[in-house]
Amino acid sequence: MASSPQGQMPLIDHLRELRKRVLSSAIAIVVAFGGGWYFYNSIIVTLAKPVCDLRAAQASGAESCGALYISGVLGPLDLQIKVALMTAVIVSAPFWLYQLWAFIAPALHRKEKRNSVLFVTAATPFFVMGAALGYLILPVAITALFGFTPDSVSNLVRFDDYLDFVLRLILLVGLAFELPIFLLTFNLIGFLRGSTILKPWRAWIFSICLVVAAFSPTADPLSMVLLSAPLILFYFMAGGIALLVDRKRDKKADAIETGSTEIAAPTSISE
Repeated sequence: MASSPQGQMPLIDHLRELRKRVLSSAIAIVVAFGGGWYFYNSIIVTLAKPVCDLRAAQASGAESCGALYISGVLGPLDLQIKVALMTAVIVSAPFWLYQLWAFIAPALHRKEKRNSVLFVTAATPFFVMGAALGYLILPVAITALFGFTPDSVSNLVRFDDYLDFVLRLILLVGLAFELPIFLLTFNLIGFLRGSTILKPWRAWIFSICLVVAAFSPTADPLSMVLLSAPLILFYFMAGGIALLVDRKRDKKADAIETGSTEIAAPTSISE
């Protein structure tokens, strides 16, 4: 990848770099898709637990499992493809998130690239924590939503709609947990200051709640609170750490400036 000494890159090289990163991400998703296809039954058994015990139903040879059903000739095939694809996107998320950051990293200086290691090392565990939270609040969301069903009315749920709901919830919460990592990494590379992050805290809280309400598959208040609260907490933690980093960085800059004033002035050269 050709670049100038100032770190600038021609547009064509940017496009080539983007193509490389997209291709690498696509390959990772395809590989993970094969794993999702192979472990398809184990995946749907795990995800169906809040609604029914699918493994027990399969072992007993039951023709139905709770309120779940599949319709259409292509329904089973569509379901397996959808589950394998969404699973692939979730499992490979740490890799394609890294590719996203690697596309941005060439524009950074060497010191900023060292600081960006934080993003690479922290992105995966935070995504896993978010995905785990999404799965843990799933029974709460299912119970709350099913509670709106009127008495004496059966609530039959298409299995593909249900799994799409579950997998989108897990993916969205996992990605949302990357927010503090992005904020802190941008602070470490000098792009954002802690005061810039925390000053509009009311707007941040409103935006977090708005995004959770708009993109979350469930709209019940309890699930929204369980999703929003950790994000708001991580936002303030990231802002607090950024303030400490700024304070240390400012002290270092002041020390350098003070040290430069203590250097004795050069004496004139006598002719």
